[in-house]
Amino acid sequence: MRPDVVTRTLVSVTAAAAIFAGGLAGAGASFAASAPAAQPAVTAEAVTPLAVQNFGLSTAQAKKVQGWLKKYWKYRGKIDGALGTESWQAFQRCLKKHWKYKGEIDGKPGVETVKALQRLLKDSWGYTGKIDGDPGTKTRAAFKRFANAL
Repeated sequence: MRPDVVTRTLVSVTAAAAIFAGGLAGAGASFAASAPAAQPAVTAEAVTPLAVQNFGLSTAQAKKVQGWLKKYWKYRGKIDGALGTESWQAFQRCLKKHWKYKGEIDGKPGVETVKALQRLLKDSWGYTGKIDGDPGTKTRAAFKRFANAL
């Protein structure tokens, strides 16, 4: 829920409880003082989720990719099977050096990252689709072949 919705809900519930308990005038100081403490500790806006994009790989397959990235492309993260920012930064280093990736090493597997990945997959892993940056079924199938071979 958004913070303003939570606040409105808490105010409504507090007012209803006060009326039920005998009216707003008789609510008492202890009841009135407790309302501000009911603020949520964490809001959705305060949380930044880890961007993980495995493009159809299983955890075991993604772990193989991470092991390869650690061995050859300076991946320093955990081998956990979740291709997150650090995994994609390492992969982007590979794609920049060999597969015409021209973007930033930012760990975001966007269109340009996928295009470079598709070039790699087309060269050796049976990808037959267009180099369009869309990680569709053909890209995912070739990416799985790549991971299984590691």
